[in-house]
Amino acid sequence: MEHEAEDQSVLKSIRQLADEEHRLYAHETLTDADRARLAKINVELDQCWDLLRQRQALQNAGRNPDEAHVRPPEIVEGYEQ
Repeated sequence: MEHEAEDQSVLKSIRQLADEEHRLYAHETLTDADRARLAKINVELDQCWDLLRQRQALQNAGRNPDEAHVRPPEIVEGYEQ
């Protein structure tokens, strides 16, 4: 149960990033700054989802999910979907 708070924190970040992404896409036209922010949001979302997957994998293996860490963009952006 104590680890659920951290998962909820990551999920909250995901919701906030997704909300910001939707607000930006709602603009009639995107500025260069909007496109740059969207690119950053996409990386941050990938990092958050990766962190949640790491936490779940550690917990499923009987380990402490708090051992999970945010991986750098070069790592998470290199994953194949």
